[in-house]
Amino acid sequence: MSESLALSASLEDYLEAIFHIAADKKVARSKDISNRLGVNNSSVTGALRALAERGLVNYAPYDLITLTDEGKAVAEDVIRRHEALRDFFVRVLSIDAQTAEEGACKMEHVIPQSILERFIEFVDFVELCPRAGTDWIQKFESFCKGVPDRQLCSECITLVEGKPESKPDEGRERQAGTITLGDLKIGQRARLVKVRGQGEVHKRLIDMGMVPGVVIAVERIAPLGDPIDFKLRGYHLSLRKEEAKLVTVAVLEEGRV
Repeated sequence: MSESLALSASLEDYLEAIFHIAADKKVARSKDISNRLGVNNSSVTGALRALAERGLVNYAPYDLITLTDEGKAVAEDVIRRHEALRDFFVRVLSIDAQTAEEGACKMEHVIPQSILERFIEFVDFVELCPRAGTDWIQKFESFCKGVPDRQLCSECITLVEGKPESKPDEGRERQAGTITLGDLKIGQRARLVKVRGQGEVHKRLIDMGMVPGVVIAVERIAPLGDPIDFKLRGYHLSLRKEEAKLVTVAVLEEGRV
């Protein structure tokens, strides 16, 4: 975002609210925004005027409100920051959902992009590393709830020292082997293994971040199976079924973080 478009936390909240309202109702009204953010109508009017002056919303008094292309891009960036932080708090730090949501709301406006990317990478690392996983997170949660049991620490050290080094894929993916992204079910997560195809389609998939090792989660599948909505590195993306069939993945165990 350019310095001329630098936004306050409050204005970013308005963009985020308009984005979510429009996702449900196609357009937003001042009353909808007021109700969602818990602010009065005069505050909404002032914020909308400020956003319109920056070219981020289409707004006129008593008219429907929509995001411009630039406004939508800014809103999506704020939402990505929010979701990445919330996921880290819940899935890695074992914070309860409400506290995680509140913390993400406060931090999303100030976290540097480079640090955000590390949060996302660490969540994927915990999911893929043979020495991490659900058990590792549960032990951290127990550690936070009381004085650590040094006897258990000793047992862990003995276990690790006596255990053969695991390959990255061992114990993390289903025995069934690899399938395509198009075969994943809603809620399933998988590690990307390979992108097939060639030409423009292959280039488009790579440009979307489809590279070996990344974790993909299927969020939604259209009633007829096309398109497929998924999440990758914090981004919400969509592919046609035929494109998803070009992506080979290895399903991660259920219950993984």
